[in-house]
Amino acid sequence: MGYIKSAALEEKGFVILDSYDQSLDPKEWLDIEYVDWKSSGDTRFAPLASAKGEIECNGFWNHKPPRTDKDGVWIDSQVAKAPNLARRAQEPGANVGRCRVIELQPTPYGDCLYNLHQDDNNRLNPDGTGWVVRGFFNLTDDKDSFFVLRENRTDPQGEVRIALPAGAQLIIDTQRLWHATTHNGTEPRYNLITSWTSGPELDAYIEKYHGTDQHEQFEVPQDVLEHGYAEQARKDAARAAYYAAKGQQAKLAMSEA
Repeated sequence: MGYIKSAALEEKGFVILDSYDQSLDPKEWLDIEYVDWKSSGDTRFAPLASAKGEIECNGFWNHKPPRTDKDGVWIDSQVAKAPNLARRAQEPGANVGRCRVIELQPTPYGDCLYNLHQDDNNRLNPDGTGWVVRGFFNLTDDKDSFFVLRENRTDPQGEVRIALPAGAQLIIDTQRLWHATTHNGTEPRYNLITSWTSGPELDAYIEKYHGTDQHEQFEVPQDVLEHGYAEQARKDAARAAYYAAKGQQAKLAMSEA
């Protein structure tokens, strides 16, 4: 039967929406409660919707009964402090699973490449239903930072680099694409991440905000690129050696974040 997917994401696995005027909203991400939850890089998360409406970030399949990343329960105490963020996450009218703000500390390009991961969005998702993708709304003005997307984790051919000024809005099939962020700066980067179920509601939202997979590549000096490739290879080799010493094989598991 196959999953219901958005045609707009079929070719490249992502779309860029119209930019949002972030300056009109208060900095609600500074008021909500964060928990230590490591994803790719030095991170914390502030959940707005979780499996049971509690301030925690576990995958929905780790709860009882286990389920896929759909039907998230809004956390009243968090939504009260961040009504605009909750409104934006709910605007498409698509089913929302996990919704949270990520706080990412500065992360150079080489670390970003090492951190590249795919998300396990569709574990336990029944065939014939909507495929879960993720929205990324950049909240802070990180003009020198950029999102990295790859079809193959260790192959830079075709790497997509998307700038992250305040108001940048992306929708990504993060179970298909390897992804992470290079954050060049001295202050944390904040981004709203929402799991949405694909279907007519999300398609209409993408159309409303002129979703496109055409983008202007964020330019990075060649020496920085080369150093990043080398750093990823070095860290991958060190990780493999660590697990080999323990008689195990290093695996690049999907992220639950």
